Amino acid sequence: MQTLRDAALFAALLTIVGTVSARAGIMQVPYEVRFDATWSAATHPGAYPGGAHFSPLVGTTHNDNVRFWEPGGIATPGIERMAETGSTFTLRNEFLAEGNDVDTQILGSTIGSPSSTTLAFDVDASHPLVTLVTMIAPSPDWFVGVHDLNLRHGNLWRHFVQVDLFAYDSGTDSGPNFTSQNADVAPHVPITLISGAPFDGRPRLGTFTFRLVPEPSTIGGVVGAAAFCRFGRRGARSADRAGAGRSQWSNSPNK
Repeated sequence: MQTLRDAALFAALLTIVGTVSARAGIMQVPYEVRFDATWSAATHPGAYPGGAHFSPLVGTTHNDNVRFWEPGGIATPGIERMAETGSTFTLRNEFLAEGNDVDTQILGSTIGSPSSTTLAFDVDASHPLVTLVTMIAPSPDWFVGVHDLNLRHGNLWRHFVQVDLFAYDSGTDSGPNFTSQNADVAPHVPITLISGAPFDGRPRLGTFTFRLVPEPSTIGGVVGAAAFCRFGRRGARSADRAGAGRSQWSNSPNK
């Protein structure tokens, strides 16, 4: 149990940066994610089919007890359905099946490309990781997304994280082209970053930008926040503020 002083500080924090969830005593912090889809005939000549779009965004916040996809892993039925058809139903049920290891689900709408959309969601310190995906459509089984993205750096909330999005093959269909006929792979092969046709040597398909709401400038320094982190094809770059300190670091593309 907190002291009276700590309790007063906690109450003040709630009014500034979050709300109390139904799980008593857990502070939820508001974030938004902006999906900027930049895939176009100009950015990807010869690799931009008619009717190009992205399926509804689907994701969840969770802890490190669960993982829903990763490069080198085998696609779950939910990831397979998302990557092949854009359906979110099976994947959302996989989230729900993990019980207390998951918290907020994130669900958007289909968008054309180029275009953008912004979604709001809540996150807490017990579930600081985000997994978020969307199908590249039309395609056999290709998608973009992040997995196990940590919105905290130590005890601090990151206020800005930008992730460059490149195409993944879910390993469930062997079709080589955007409009290939269904060609199921049995057994499934590992999820891989597509390094060959049709995306070889081409720029990102878009970005996810996660932003703490409100910005730390309105938090008055009461809650520490890591200032900046950007994830690209080669890893992450960051400039973190913890007091007056700054640091550079890198890791795998989506963790």
